[in-house]
Amino acid sequence: MMNKTLAITPVALGIVLALILVGCAPSTSGKVYSRDQTRISHSVYYGTVLRAEPVTIEGTQSGAGTLAGGALGGVLGSSVGSGSGRSLAVVGGAIAGAVAGSIAEKKATTVPGIELEVELDNGEIIVVVQEADDVYRVGDRVRVIKDARGTTRIRQ
Repeated sequence: MMNKTLAITPVALGIVLALILVGCAPSTSGKVYSRDQTRISHSVYYGTVLRAEPVTIEGTQSGAGTLAGGALGGVLGSSVGSGSGRSLAVVGGAIAGAVAGSIAEKKATTVPGIELEVELDNGEIIVVVQEADDVYRVGDRVRVIKDARGTTRIRQ
């Protein structure tokens, strides 16, 4: 019975790790507002899309993946060997798990994005990169929404 519990624990920890990584990712969508961005004034400008290019928005490395991966690796390492061999396995598992967790977090939070070059009605040309959650084409009329801190998003 004890061996089955040890076998299930790493699987459960792996599932929890995956959920934590996806849940911690901040949104870069033009449609998602953080709590800090609500109930404040935003400036609105209008313009025309000059260029729309796909990009990749790099994932985050907040440390959550490193910690969770290290914990999972340590648990897996503890089920190997005995005595000083087990201690080495725990340390090695924790280090390998931490590296793997960091890589997994970055990969899980990397998203497709779009780089939009927009000519505002006042003649100014701006570029905004955001999550690719809408389809934009050259010539589209868009709204450019900017808050007091400079956070800018493009909406159709």
